[in-house]
Amino acid sequence: MIKTLRNLFKQDKEKFVVPKSVQAVIPLKTMWEDGIFLVGRNKYAKTFKFEDINYAVASREDKEAMFLEYSELLNALDSGATTKITINNRRLNKADFEQTILIPMAEDNLDKYRKEYNKMLLDKATGANSIVQDKYVTISVCKKNIEEARNYFARVGADLIGHFNRLGSKCTEMDANDKLRIFHDFYRTGEETAFSFDMAQTMRKGHDFKDYICPDSFEFEKDYFRIGNRYGRVIFLREYAAYIKDSMVAELCELNRNMMLSVDVVPVPTDEAVREVENRLLGVETNITNWQRKQNQNNNFSAVIPYDLEQQRKESKEFLDDLTTRDQRMMFAVLTMVHTADTKEQLDNDTEALLTTARKHLCQFAVLKYQQMDGLNTALPFGVRKIDALRTLTTESLAVFIPFRVQEIYHKDGVYYGQNVISKNMIIANRRHLLNGNSFILGVSGAGKSFTAKEEMVNIILTDPNADVLVIDPEREVRQEVA
Repeated sequence: MIKTLRNLFKQDKEKFVVPKSVQAVIPLKTMWEDGIFLVGRNKYAKTFKFEDINYAVASREDKEAMFLEYSELLNALDSGATTKITINNRRLNKADFEQTILIPMAEDNLDKYRKEYNKMLLDKATGANSIVQDKYVTISVCKKNIEEARNYFARVGADLIGHFNRLGSKCTEMDANDKLRIFHDFYRTGEETAFSFDMAQTMRKGHDFKDYICPDSFEFEKDYFRIGNRYGRVIFLREYAAYIKDSMVAELCELNRNMMLSVDVVPVPTDEAVREVENRLLGVETNITNWQRKQNQNNNFSAVIPYDLEQQRKESKEFLDDLTTRDQRMMFAVLTMVHTADTKEQLDNDTEALLTTARKHLCQFAVLKYQQMDGLNTALPFGVRKIDALRTLTTESLAVFIPFRVQEIYHKDGVYYGQNVISKNMIIANRRHLLNGNSFILGVSGAGKSFTAKEEMVNIILTDPNADVLVIDPEREVRQEVA
């Protein structure tokens, strides 16, 4: 149980220090305004948010190019730091939707059309997936003080932004408010609009910033936990298949529930990796030599090397070739996933659906037993890893867990253009926010080109009563219909 804690932390001009009594459940010790958090002894973490790209609908050649570019991003990760890649599935908040998308009334003779249009949007939003995916990269590193951490994150952040730009994705830094909003929306589902945090005001009152993100209660059981009135469970990827398709992560995140999937990456320096693989290869060769010596002592000079020893030799050589000639790096990785539901029965059904999806890809998820709190802290983008289920992977093997799927178009004060084929979410676009807002409507005869143009005219007139709509109509089609 977490109770409201006040007047229990040290005050500083620019940071918060959290009491030790709640650090076990939420591992945040100190917070700075620029989004850097102290999550361990001399361990600092910073989170970056990146946008999705149209990976699922790309051609085979484009997918290969994106895959290679993403592999370069993983290769560029610093071996002295730990990286966490997180996919956050969150439900679209109805209040936020109504505030940003619905057309406000103008108290003129067109309000009845605005009400009908808003009703149509609400019906579309209810029937759609209503799940929004946010993606984050959290870098955590051990430094002596905050100034060294700031310099490090400035350099690493610039590299990350450059790599994501080459992928066609936009990467931005998150400040303290943005990162606290992630935890608040996860812990207090349904209260997203109630988030309000002013660091200066809170410090002046002597309040703890965790008052704004903590749920009313936490209860950890053997294989699940409770957050207030909701249930949650953490699972991790225990068995990996020899071959995994790049669509596995996208299929896992298709479930229409609040969930987070995180991949913790610990890069190994190349020289240490090569030395380790050479030692393993030397050990395999020694085992083969000893086996052959025993056969020779028994006058069996034509014995064939056992399959398992031959396979170990082959895989070790391939691994060494990957590290030395194919520009691969050795990395330790663990995949964790937390999902929540309203009832225990629904939670069990969702867990079985996720386990079935993994089994379809010849992988095996497992529920963490008596480690739900550690698993929750690992899955959320705090910047800590408390689950020791690391698997040794190369860059290409890790890049299979690619976080990209399809780009969502969701602009404030935009116009409804249809439904995304992949994610089933609404396409809300405001062409004034684009670099080039011009458009052409192309299609065969009878496909609805004129109707689409007229529909956009109506949207513009309803959204902005003072807008001027100029129609150049040589065939007098629009004039005849209006008449």
